[in-house]
Amino acid sequence: MATANNATSTGNSARSTESSFFTICAVIMALLIVAGFSVNLAMGRSTFAVPPVFHFHAFVFFGWVALYLAQSFSIARGNIGLHRKLGKFAYAFVPVMVVLGTVLSLTSLRRTGSPFFFDQREFLFANIMMLWLFGILAITALRMPRSTGWHPRLMLTGMAILVGPGFGRLLPMPYMIPYAFLISEMLVLVFPIAGMIADRRRTGRVHPAWAWGIGAILLTQLVADVLAFSDWGGAVTQAVVAGTPGAQRPMEPFLPPGF
Repeated sequence: MATANNATSTGNSARSTESSFFTICAVIMALLIVAGFSVNLAMGRSTFAVPPVFHFHAFVFFGWVALYLAQSFSIARGNIGLHRKLGKFAYAFVPVMVVLGTVLSLTSLRRTGSPFFFDQREFLFANIMMLWLFGILAITALRMPRSTGWHPRLMLTGMAILVGPGFGRLLPMPYMIPYAFLISEMLVLVFPIAGMIADRRRTGRVHPAWAWGIGAILLTQLVADVLAFSDWGGAVTQAVVAGTPGAQRPMEPFLPPGF
């Protein structure tokens, strides 16, 4: 009886430690996203005087951040019922986010040519493809039973992708040309890698979901870059910005005069 009680206690402790890890990651990711956009606004690098799609995008994406935090805390507190109820909202959020993010990427590219420290081709292809990968990971996670361990790990990996823009707004990106976009995207891997380390320390093995998630991010970035920097990718990018202010800047990343 004592052995059974000890085993149960050990199992509960392991689950509690795992939930704490995902909750801490959720808080850190949320803070990075909020900090990135807040710093940008405080330094005058962004403004509220933008087309409505920008405001709608911000409302939906920050709503997702709040939902992700709520889901993490509900599990940490053992409120499975609330977690499942809130999870139904995720099915509506994800497709709206993917469509909105795609529209915003195209709008930004045509309106300003994208941030000057990003290559327009890479911004077009990698930005949109990573966003769609987030959608795939999130929906896949929602379809996976939490008991298998796939659900929280794929969801965290998908959420990490959304932290890329947060990193991009906090780092000195102009000094990272021509690898600014790649650096901001690859930094998101710190979260699934931390998950692998946490798994190893907690159970002695690494859940395969991490390998699938990291592999998907690396493969998506590779395919996006191959497409972006091909002749076809350049032609598509030119067609997207043709006749708009975005066509007035170089396609390659550059430093503005007097920077």
